[in-house]
Amino acid sequence: MIIRVLVITLFIISFFSCRQAPEQKNVQPPGRKELADLNRYLVRKDRERIEGYIERRDLEMTESQTGLWYQIISGGRGDFLSNNQKIVMEYTCSLLDGTKCYSSEESGPEELIIGRSEMVPGLDQGLKMLKPGGEAVFIIPPYLAYGLKGDGNKIPARSVIVYEVRILNN
Repeated sequence: MIIRVLVITLFIISFFSCRQAPEQKNVQPPGRKELADLNRYLVRKDRERIEGYIERRDLEMTESQTGLWYQIISGGRGDFLSNNQKIVMEYTCSLLDGTKCYSSEESGPEELIIGRSEMVPGLDQGLKMLKPGGEAVFIIPPYLAYGLKGDGNKIPARSVIVYEVRILNN
C-alpha cells in the first residue's frame, strides 16, 4: 500500500514537473511616441465634447492658447485679478451632462487667493481674465482640471468641468 502511494506521488510530481512553462510574451510598456499619440487623441476627443456642448447650448465661447474655453459675461471694474489677490466668488461647478458637483449655493461664497489656493489650473487662469464684480463661464478640459483621477469625490476621472463664476466686490 505504501509503495503504491509512493509510486502515484512520484508519477504526479514527475508529470507536473515535466510540463513546459507557459510561453511568456515580451510585453513592453508604451514608449514616448505611443503616450504622446494617446494624449493627442484624448485632447482631440475632449475638444469634440466641448465643441458639442457649446453648439448644443448656442454659447459664444473663446478658446485660450492653453485650451481653456471662456465667455466673459461681465468683465467687472478696476484692475484684473492677479496672483496673491484675495477674492470672494460665487460659483457653480458642473459636468458637461449638467450634473452639479459643487456650488456656493450649498457652501456659501468661496474665499480664494489667486495663484495660491488649491484650485484647478484652468480656473486660476480664467479668474485672471476678470476684475472685481466680473462674471464668466469657463469650460475646463481634464488636463486643466482634475485630470486622469478626478477629485476623488464628485468629479469623475477625465471630466470636462464647467464653472459659472461671479467675483464679489472686495
